[in-house]
Amino acid sequence: MAIFKITISDKKGKSITRELKEKDANPLLGLQIGNEVDAAIVGQPGKMRITGGSDKSGVPLRADIHGGARKYILLSKGVGLQDAEKGQRFRKLIRGNMITEEIYQINCVLDGELKIDETAKVAPEEKPSEKPKKA
Repeated sequence: MAIFKITISDKKGKSITRELKEKDANPLLGLQIGNEVDAAIVGQPGKMRITGGSDKSGVPLRADIHGGARKYILLSKGVGLQDAEKGQRFRKLIRGNMITEEIYQINCVLDGELKIDETAKVAPEEKPSEKPKKA
């Protein structure tokens, strides 16, 4: 049972997040970073390109590691490493480029412009009425 949170962005800087469960998420299993998929699975026209993601514990996907396994690799720059000075290298835990059931978040880029419907926006919650305090 796969559950994914998909973050879709377009070239203008807009982004939306959708959650896919079970049958809707199955077409994404086995795909790799860089693959294209039809955007109709999230209700958008066009195609999406998978650009990255992370698993349930926050370990990022990296495009140059094959498969879906977690590995410790020696990094000097790139995805999964924030601050390294010249000459520094760090051994970090990274997940491969394949989408498996352990993946939690998937990042995608839409080839067109996002169509955001106004009915999907969440209304802000109202504060519960407060009872007057006793003195």
